Amino acid sequence: MEPFKTLTSTIAPLHLENVDTDQIIPARFLKSTTREGFGDNLFRDWRYDADNNPKEDFVLNKVSGAEILVGGKNFGCGSSREHAAWAIHDYGFRVVVSSFFADIFKNNALNNGLLPVQVSDEFLQEIFKAIEKNSDTMLTVNLEEQSIKIEGSALVENFELNPYKKHCLLNGLDDIDFLISKKEAIEAFEVQKEY
Repeated sequence: MEPFKTLTSTIAPLHLENVDTDQIIPARFLKSTTREGFGDNLFRDWRYDADNNPKEDFVLNKVSGAEILVGGKNFGCGSSREHAAWAIHDYGFRVVVSSFFADIFKNNALNNGLLPVQVSDEFLQEIFKAIEKNSDTMLTVNLEEQSIKIEGSALVENFELNPYKKHCLLNGLDDIDFLISKKEAIEAFEVQKEY
């Protein structure tokens, strides 16, 4: 995984609550066991009509290059499919912001290099207001400080994050990489362990 420190980016605002994993990546696209290619079908049924034409009013068809997706409350609810995090990350997002995440989605995101930033309901509404005023509004997410800032304003908020997952994201490690990084310490422990 790529290490994550600080990201400043424009925003893709998805001002909807209760976005579930079947809306994020519909079940009919879950045939692959690798992480690649799922971004093409991210929000597929919202992005395209029945004839496979892009829907002009859907945010991902209007905004390009944003690395931060901002969703409404209860983002990632529904089934436990890890493919939802894969699809968001494969599309190019590094951060998802919401005022509440389903636990399984949050863990799947963290395990796949996607940072879920949980903010207060009030701060989330400030983000949506800023975007309504200026579609080029940018957010800065600083993982080391665990802060998120609406650029061009004084609005900043801190967010919670598991210290282990923070360490992994800062260093670009998944769970296996983390264990491998501790190989020498594990081997030294085994040598001094008495049987």
